[in-house]
Amino acid sequence: MTRCAFPSVQRQAGAGLVTAIFLLVVLAGLATALVSIFGAQRQSGALDEQGARAYQAARAGVEWAIFRRSTDAANYCPAGGTTASRTDSFALPAGSTMAGFVVTVTCTMVPGPASDNPDMAPFYLSRWTIRASACTTAGNTCPAPTNSRDYVERVIEVQL
Repeated sequence: MTRCAFPSVQRQAGAGLVTAIFLLVVLAGLATALVSIFGAQRQSGALDEQGARAYQAARAGVEWAIFRRSTDAANYCPAGGTTASRTDSFALPAGSTMAGFVVTVTCTMVPGPASDNPDMAPFYLSRWTIRASACTTAGNTCPAPTNSRDYVERVIEVQL
């Protein structure tokens, strides 16, 4: 019986295969994790962009309401306290970068304190609250009745 000059070589014959399989499994797991992270980052960036568009759509709604209030104050934002308000909803044009957003604008008159001067009542120190809500919805108003993972909404409220 002859003995091999290198007995440790015979015991390590399958170690390379086990190491190669281990490395393949580790690299496949790392690749899967990276794809998942990059996908989530891409979706987050898209939602961030939609959020910026929703903010601009809400600003457009506020500016539209201020214009309507300045041209037709008696009819657009009626007097009579916090219960008297006007709400309008509209979709933004289909050919614009704001396509897909619906804006709901509410104008409410909040009466001020009573005045000794009857000519100033009821508008003495009164203010108007304009609230514009813009969202991505297939419906006609914001907020949407249902929620989805792509839903974005921004609300802006100003007082005049």
